[in-house]
Amino acid sequence: MALPTPTTPVKVKPGSGGNYGLAFGLVTSLFFLWGLANSLNGSLIKQFQIALDLNRFQAGIVDFAFYLGYFFMALPAGYVMRRFGYKRGILLGLILYGGGALLFYPAAEARVYSFFLVALFTMACGIACLETAANLYVTVLGDPAKSEWRINFSQSFNGISIIMGPIIGALFIFSKTEYTPEMMATMAPAQAEAIRVQEALSVQGPYLVIGTIIALVTILFAVTKMPEVGEEEEESSNVSIGRLFRHRHLVLGIIAQFANVGAQAVLWGYFVDLKLDFSRDIHWGPALGFMHLINGLTGNEGGQLSATQIAGFHASFALVLLMLGRFVGTFLMTKMRPNLVLTIFSAVAVALVAIAITAGGLTAVIALSFVYFCQSIMFPTIFALATKSLGAESKLASSLVIMSIVGGALMPLVAGGLFERGAVYALIVPLVCFAYIVFFAANGYKITSTDLHTPNTPPELVP
Repeated sequence: MALPTPTTPVKVKPGSGGNYGLAFGLVTSLFFLWGLANSLNGSLIKQFQIALDLNRFQAGIVDFAFYLGYFFMALPAGYVMRRFGYKRGILLGLILYGGGALLFYPAAEARVYSFFLVALFTMACGIACLETAANLYVTVLGDPAKSEWRINFSQSFNGISIIMGPIIGALFIFSKTEYTPEMMATMAPAQAEAIRVQEALSVQGPYLVIGTIIALVTILFAVTKMPEVGEEEEESSNVSIGRLFRHRHLVLGIIAQFANVGAQAVLWGYFVDLKLDFSRDIHWGPALGFMHLINGLTGNEGGQLSATQIAGFHASFALVLLMLGRFVGTFLMTKMRPNLVLTIFSAVAVALVAIAITAGGLTAVIALSFVYFCQSIMFPTIFALATKSLGAESKLASSLVIMSIVGGALMPLVAGGLFERGAVYALIVPLVCFAYIVFFAANGYKITSTDLHTPNTPPELVP
């Protein structure tokens, strides 16, 4: 799909240099990179239950630490962008992301849960910078009328990378031998300890590779000129956090993003556990076909896979559906209003979660897999609708929307507590979250006349 040439000129700050197409391409690559970290959390939650002897609720703190980084770093990232520009905000994010990934190596050697959580928190702080900068950058780098299209296009590449997380987990993190807490309890202490050490060390390789890739990308961004775009009044305007809350669509969008990421974290983090609880030994044909395809391409065909590994491939196939949903949703937005597409997708998600709760078994697994398709366009569309027409306030508004990602820290804890009563109880959390998004898409996104900070007229190009 070719990048659109903006029909409405963008405002490029004098002296910033850079090329529109190159900048768009480089920033879009960031969407691909942070998808890896997000989609690996589910593998970590499952792996740490054995490697660090944790229950589901304790392992769920992985998501809490990760998404907490968004909450604490998003606002500072917004101030960095306002003071130093998009490029330096991106560089700060890459340094923190890469540094956190490299911390996994000593964390696995020490096998201390808090060390892993620090590494995850550091990575998330970096990704918060990247998301705060990149999500807003692609919306303002072109025709305002096409901002939702651009961010969904860029997010489509995020969809490609997140497929890889569960695959990496299934092939390089999960053991081919199925270990359960009950099995570990019957082993001799020395044997159980040796297994836990090996399970912890399995995360070193993947995160070392990620850290190295991020280091190379950081160098590429450092030597590349990028245009700084935005409103002329950004530098001189006095934007306060308190004043931002007068925008109804922003406030409701922040809540919608909180709900969206909370639902996402629950489904992604617990999908392997949900598959094992609902349908441990009966598998979905398309997911098995995908598993055989990946194993054939990687040379792993023929070996006996554990139920956890097979569940990991089911999770990865669900992310294939998410990627497909992003491309379908992006296409639909060329034919329909973005909020209408969001309304349809979120309403179907509510129905699918309800089916999973009532049906159980393999039907529940299939329904939850298609929820990924529906959730595909939610984050970028909510972001674009919530920050629309905010002018000089958009950078700090972007930070507030990214801060709402803390929903991914809190909702899994709620779901983890409910999980002890049964998998269907945990699914109440995403059901409620998606129901709120239906409201935002149908009504909450609307910009009232008092919300308009500046006339919604296209900015002029400054050579």
